[in-house]
Amino acid sequence: MSKTTRVMITTALLPLALATSVQAADNFSDGIASMVSDGKASVDFRYRFEGVDDENFDKDAKASTLRSRLTLETAAYKGFTAKLEFDNVSDIGSDEFNSTTNGNAEYPVVADPEGTDLNQAWAAYQFNTSTATFGRQRITHGSQRFIGGVAWRQNEQTYDGLRAVIKPIESLAIDLSYVSRINRIFGPNDGAQPSKWKGDNWWLRADYSITDKHTLTGFAYRIDVDEQDGYASGRTVDNSNDTYGIDYRGSFGPVSVAASAASQTESGKSNLSYDADYYMVELGAKLVGVNFKAAYEVLGSDNGVGFKTPLATLHKFQGWADKFLATPADGIEDAWIGATGKAGPLKLGAFYHDFAAESSSVDYGTEIDLVATWPATKVLTLQAKYAKFSADNSGPLTDTEKFWLTAQLKL
Repeated sequence: MSKTTRVMITTALLPLALATSVQAADNFSDGIASMVSDGKASVDFRYRFEGVDDENFDKDAKASTLRSRLTLETAAYKGFTAKLEFDNVSDIGSDEFNSTTNGNAEYPVVADPEGTDLNQAWAAYQFNTSTATFGRQRITHGSQRFIGGVAWRQNEQTYDGLRAVIKPIESLAIDLSYVSRINRIFGPNDGAQPSKWKGDNWWLRADYSITDKHTLTGFAYRIDVDEQDGYASGRTVDNSNDTYGIDYRGSFGPVSVAASAASQTESGKSNLSYDADYYMVELGAKLVGVNFKAAYEVLGSDNGVGFKTPLATLHKFQGWADKFLATPADGIEDAWIGATGKAGPLKLGAFYHDFAAESSSVDYGTEIDLVATWPATKVLTLQAKYAKFSADNSGPLTDTEKFWLTAQLKL
């Protein structure tokens, strides 16, 4: 091909190349515009009154708080999506409680400090059945016994990092996360507790569906918390641990079964030295419209250190009075029964716990938990909740009663 011919062809194709580039740019900008225009915005207001009567304190806590949430989420474009979420927590009534940042140490703790926070900010890409998410995000695993969002509290726990969920086959889901920062419920500002933990955290979970009624899960969690100036190691690095375990969920006719076991050792820069075990068994059945459950859960101890679950949604476990947010040095055995059902539109629940030490003869006490939830409309939910912990006279704990009234409006 002569030079003249090449020039002629290039000259002829140049407008087409430019037009294609312009069209591609236009298509891209149109796609980005459609992500925004076809996206959605929502607001969520959650008011809560929480009262606490703890015999350790002369004064009762009375917390009246409002969490206001704005969520902006794009539509998908070629597999990409993004989300921004902002939270504000404000005292709108009584502030006679210890929020962990307000300095009211004469009152029991209600860990709902005031502040405005960027709760989520992430971008995600989905390819077939796999998804990768980068940024500040909500991460919950299973029942949230080890990795959770603590959404019960007004300021949710979220994570900065990269998460990939891969399904190589239909029956297997592999969930891998690297997290460099944990944004805790005590934020957005430091107080009696650090508002955030930094470190190199790796979490792996694999769920295998044996059948549609039986699922087996394996998990490995490395929690590595850095030291932080102004805070004792017990509130930072000593929470570092390596945990490995398995979990089973299934049903046999009308009976549901759950079982879990794990082992844990210290990791990272922890000053502790221990090797503790965890196990749980749970049975459930539905009779005459009522769901019954009974379970036995043990968090062991070793060398004066209890099995740690610092990232769990702890309020879901071991009683709503939250007497065991940190596992005692002697470990804990929790035997409980519960029933849930409906009375018209009301959703009702009642639970009873019996707590004892795992590695000694100490009895911690018993607890009764009651809840009534009313979905008043499609956007408004009302809830009343009560917990009463009765301490054993020979144990180290004190009687505690808690009461909550919650109204949540989602628009």
